[in-house]
Amino acid sequence: MDTVKVGIIICGRYKNCAGGKCLRALNNREGAFSIYKDKNIIICGYTICGGCPGGNIEYAPVEMKKNGVEVIHFATGMIIGYPPCQYIDYFREFINKKFELDVVYGTHPIPTSYYDTHKKMNYKRFPQWEKRTELILCDEKMRESYL
Repeated sequence: MDTVKVGIIICGRYKNCAGGKCLRALNNREGAFSIYKDKNIIICGYTICGGCPGGNIEYAPVEMKKNGVEVIHFATGMIIGYPPCQYIDYFREFINKKFELDVVYGTHPIPTSYYDTHKKMNYKRFPQWEKRTELILCDEKMRESYL
């Protein structure tokens, strides 16, 4: 079985997050980690973006790459937090071009409470909503399990 080495970058607002939902999704191959259903996954890095406007984005990927990271996941909180990260597309392009690392939007499935709030706020008005939530939207039962 192939192995993929992953790094996770979370929003600075959630700097005290212990990563429980992300690690659960990784272990169960749910949400964005479903793309690795036939692979072993090794976490080789976990850090915050550095807070707005993402000061750690310039430094963390190089350390992650030195530790073998092949792909970086932006945590679900960067995509569906209040407000969603306004720099996320720029961060993705920067990491891809500068460090030649793939970047995936999301980690764990969107919890129902966040999904419901964004739906009330007309989430489709946010740029790139479909692209960023493609792997983490999941079905209602899965969203409920990540409250």
